[in-house]
Amino acid sequence: MEFLSLLDLTFFLLAALGALVGIIFGAIPGMTATMAVAVCLPLTYALGLNHGLALLLGLYVGGISGGMVPAILINIPGTPSSITTTFDGYPMAQKGEGEKALRVSVIASVVGGLISAAVLFFFAPVLADFSIKFSYVEKFLIILLALSVIASLSSNMLVGIFSGVIGIWLSLVGVYSTSDGGNGKTRLMFDFLEPYLFEGFSLLPVLIGIFGISTILLEAEKGVKNDLTGEGVKLGKGGSGFSMSIFKGRLTNLVRSSFIGTFVGMLPGVGGSAASVLAYTQEKNLSKDSSEMGKGAPQGLIASESANNALTGGALIPLLSLGIPGDSTTAVLIGAFTLQGIQVGPLFIPENVDTWYVMMTALIFANIVMFFLMFYAIKHIAKVVMVPKHLLFPIIVMMCVVGAYAINYGIMFDVWTLLIFGVLGYVIQKVGLEVAPLIIGFILGSQAEVYFVKSLESAGTFSIFFTKSPIAVVLWILIIASVIFSILMGLKRRKVSREGASQ
Repeated sequence: MEFLSLLDLTFFLLAALGALVGIIFGAIPGMTATMAVAVCLPLTYALGLNHGLALLLGLYVGGISGGMVPAILINIPGTPSSITTTFDGYPMAQKGEGEKALRVSVIASVVGGLISAAVLFFFAPVLADFSIKFSYVEKFLIILLALSVIASLSSNMLVGIFSGVIGIWLSLVGVYSTSDGGNGKTRLMFDFLEPYLFEGFSLLPVLIGIFGISTILLEAEKGVKNDLTGEGVKLGKGGSGFSMSIFKGRLTNLVRSSFIGTFVGMLPGVGGSAASVLAYTQEKNLSKDSSEMGKGAPQGLIASESANNALTGGALIPLLSLGIPGDSTTAVLIGAFTLQGIQVGPLFIPENVDTWYVMMTALIFANIVMFFLMFYAIKHIAKVVMVPKHLLFPIIVMMCVVGAYAINYGIMFDVWTLLIFGVLGYVIQKVGLEVAPLIIGFILGSQAEVYFVKSLESAGTFSIFFTKSPIAVVLWILIIASVIFSILMGLKRRKVSREGASQ
């Protein structure tokens, strides 16, 4: 239990501060948990690994939870995972039950978060022990499966694949190292950029640009004149009839939705919006009073918020056991480990047991702090939706630029990388491509290349990817299944859209 010596007062203060700042980011429409983690990422270099993880995990938990505030009070999802929270939360606010809706959502959120943390604690080490036995072939197929899942669960499979390919292409910029089976020559860049891109684009400025600068550009495009005011914010008075009896008969919904969120979190790049939509749909199909859902039903809030908060623990499972980020926020968390010179993957938990326990402590503590902050201070936190964006955005841009410049000890090209990828992220979203497949393709692309080349070096034939082991066969079955699932879902969406057009 040596890790207990690492849990000092600063550790808990940073986790609490992260939860508070994350709630604020989540509660401001347009800001997200991913953006909060990306903007604060450079701070972790000075804090060290354990204190840095306490801050970032607090931001993660708080950012996901904070999205419920604008979703309920002004019908604007604070984060993508809060979309289904608007379905019943806003109707309750219109009836003067805003505070009641927020309290129900907070309780559902903390239960979902703690259940997912328990699953993470018991499942991630088992998966890591299993994956240690993987050869280069299985590692390549795991990455291929992750990329296929991202593509199959995107709004359009071809769009998801194309976005992921762009990310992979960008990850290959730089020198093709001889240690990785390459020829030691530069590729995919102009000669005048060789001094700057010898080792490719730096991960951290890319992450901050994609999730920080591009978000601000998209929000600024809407115009700061449209800043929110207090009009339409309806909290209600005196708790508006909240009682724990609301959860009576709804524990099955609470637990089921939490496990749905955890499972969806384990699927790389899927995101909280898919988790909350799936949990909400399941409750609507199984609830005895489903006709009330969408009109201000507490069970809709319970399903949505427990699922999207359960995403936090679920998304950390593939990150810590396989080195594959479960969502865009855990993709940014890879940057924290990179800053400290640690590589996540199958060996992370066995070789960093103290850090593993520190992460679990921070995750559980952040959920508890989130609960107390939002349950007992909700009236004050609700005022965050009125923060003027014309004051907020310049501060965030400044933090992004300073962070990118300082990460690699003052390299100006990192600032240019930040700006280039900020604009790229903006253009990608404007033309209808998807950021999650792109960024995960960027993170996994170079690893996939290394595993692919090493596999061929060991066998000299492509048949190695099909005959290496039973695990490889299972992975191929899962890859094919994800593609078939995507095709079927695409056909179903087309059928629904045609039926809607004909009516």
